Amino acid sequence: MFYWAEDAPAAAAEAASTFDVFDLFIIVFTILIAWGVFRSLTARQKNKFAIGFGIVSLVVFLFMDLIMIQHWMS
Repeated sequence: MFYWAEDAPAAAAEAASTFDVFDLFIIVFTILIAWGVFRSLTARQKNKFAIGFGIVSLVVFLFMDLIMIQHWMS
């Protein structure tokens, strides 16, 4: 019982933190996907499959970023 009482402030501080290290990876991957889509769109020989796949991936990752940022703000 006393052990739990000592860990309560640490647990509360950990629960209050909504930032995760994995969030950085999501942001970096979103930037890389956006860069790839831009390069695919500006290429001389356009690969329609690569452009479509990149756009779908970019939309999914942008949605994940939106949810992640909303979670940070709450």
